[in-house]
Amino acid sequence: SSSIIFGGNQQLRVGQRSAKMAAGLWRRTVSSAMGAVKSHNSVIRTMSDVRTVTLIPGDGIGPEISNAVKKIFDTAEVPIRWEERSVTAIQAPSGNWVIPPEAKESMNKHKIGLKGPLKTPIAAGHPSMNLLLRKTFDLYANVRPCVSIEGFKTPYDDVDLVTIRENTEGEYSGIEHEIVDGVVQSIKLITEDASRRIAEFAFEYSRNNNRKRVTAVHKANIMRMSDGLFLRKCREVAENCHDIKFNEMYLDTVCLNMVQDPSQFDVLVMPNLYGDILSDLCAGLIGGLGVTPSGNIGEHGIALFESVHGTAPDIAGLDLANPTALLLSAVMMLRHIDLHDYAKRIETACFDTIKDGKVLTKDLGGNSKCSEFTNEICQRVRDLD
Repeated sequence: SSSIIFGGNQQLRVGQRSAKMAAGLWRRTVSSAMGAVKSHNSVIRTMSDVRTVTLIPGDGIGPEISNAVKKIFDTAEVPIRWEERSVTAIQAPSGNWVIPPEAKESMNKHKIGLKGPLKTPIAAGHPSMNLLLRKTFDLYANVRPCVSIEGFKTPYDDVDLVTIRENTEGEYSGIEHEIVDGVVQSIKLITEDASRRIAEFAFEYSRNNNRKRVTAVHKANIMRMSDGLFLRKCREVAENCHDIKFNEMYLDTVCLNMVQDPSQFDVLVMPNLYGDILSDLCAGLIGGLGVTPSGNIGEHGIALFESVHGTAPDIAGLDLANPTALLLSAVMMLRHIDLHDYAKRIETACFDTIKDGKVLTKDLGGNSKCSEFTNEICQRVRDLD
């Protein structure tokens, strides 16, 4: 069997344009069935080593899956103290939308967070909560590993790729206005600095994680100035990274080739909107957003890990939710803060539960409740002691 580790090295202190350090967040290793395992030395920890993490449970099923993660972490005796904060949009006196000061202070203090799904009602009058968080903490890089999970049947069994999405600008800059009645203009903002920063991150991530190729995804044939600038910065960075292969591909071509043969891709880097769409497509290849982890890397050492699925209000409170995505995102978080042994135990317990196939939530092909799935993972964590 193979075990995919969405892992990383030491805690980062990320400064201006610190892509080289930030990209070292996760070190990818694969078991002997697929390659050599990189081992991490165990660390004997004391109470002074307990790390405080900002927990944003979120909306809908968010509190349920957050409680599942907390229970599994308690079973594994992970040296984590949770500091729960709620996040809603607040309009400041200036008219700008901000997150609650308690949540901002917690993230700025502890530098590490775990977030469940957040809702943003259509026509709510304020920006997406996820967009607001990205802008507040300059979470410029979204990293989403998509790796086939043994025992979870999908049309593809050889997916092993990573999407790296520029998280702060592009079509999601939030610059929209009405020119005249019935005509609305939305501005796509692409800057040299942000394009270079995400390109540097992608190449350094590839180097630190034994990835061989970076593909820049674009539509510079149509958007010659905006995507053209993004592509030029990728090319410039690639010229100084001769150990990593580089190619460039139109977005539509990537989508076509991805569904035909995803094994041809390794690391893909792209602007914001393309990353939003393509990362979800890739998640679909391995079974959906319910099994896909995600992490956001920002300036000043901040990192926020999250489940990227929706709030599923129709099943909220019914004990039917699948906590896998949030749990695997929490595993990424553990590796970010050097708790590799705990991460490995929890990840192994989760994947073994899915592979066994006896206690699965409905979206995973079973009929078990969230609490039953959680308890099965907890039991496997104990069995690994």
